[in-house]
Amino acid sequence: MKSVKAKDFFSGADREKIREAVASAEAGTSGEIATMVVDHSDSYREAEVLGAVLVAGLVALIVCVMIHHVTVWSYIPVVLLGFFPARYLLRSFPRLKIPFIGKRRLVHAVRDRAVRAFFEKGLYRTREESGILIFISLLERKVWILGDRGINTKIPPHDWHDLVQELSTGMREGRACGTLCAVIGRCGEKMAVHFPRKADDVNELPDDVLT
Repeated sequence: MKSVKAKDFFSGADREKIREAVASAEAGTSGEIATMVVDHSDSYREAEVLGAVLVAGLVALIVCVMIHHVTVWSYIPVVLLGFFPARYLLRSFPRLKIPFIGKRRLVHAVRDRAVRAFFEKGLYRTREESGILIFISLLERKVWILGDRGINTKIPPHDWHDLVQELSTGMREGRACGTLCAVIGRCGEKMAVHFPRKADDVNELPDDVLT
């Protein structure tokens, strides 16, 4: 079964609950909260190639054993024949790439994609540099919370760790929407301590889930 796409991960009703959670959290702070969900953070081409080689190699070995002709002259051609179908399989079902991707590579890919999204979506343009991005990458099943410079001077990045773990656990347990709404609320509480709402505050970032 193919993975659920980002655009379908949250239902219409879920998206409305998330939008309301963001609006409620921002009611007590001048900070801005954005949420984003993406299919994946990287194409992981190297894992695709490595996985295809290993899968094709295993299949070729089984075939050669079955036909009782285990030589380099039979093995290599079968590997070459199996490489492209195996690569197509991995490309069609991206989760099959995960065993061929190192843990550090996954973490770096999600972090880099979150940083890129922060700038691509213009989240750095808030008046007090007080925007945060709650970033969800579905393929990797990882979450990243990224704050702008104003936020980071008051709330160290590692302070978001518990909320990241809470949301990651909720996603694994099938409680993505409810957990995200709860995390949004707690983000708002943290931000309100350092960035209380001002009389002239305006909503600078969209409350809807970004994709």
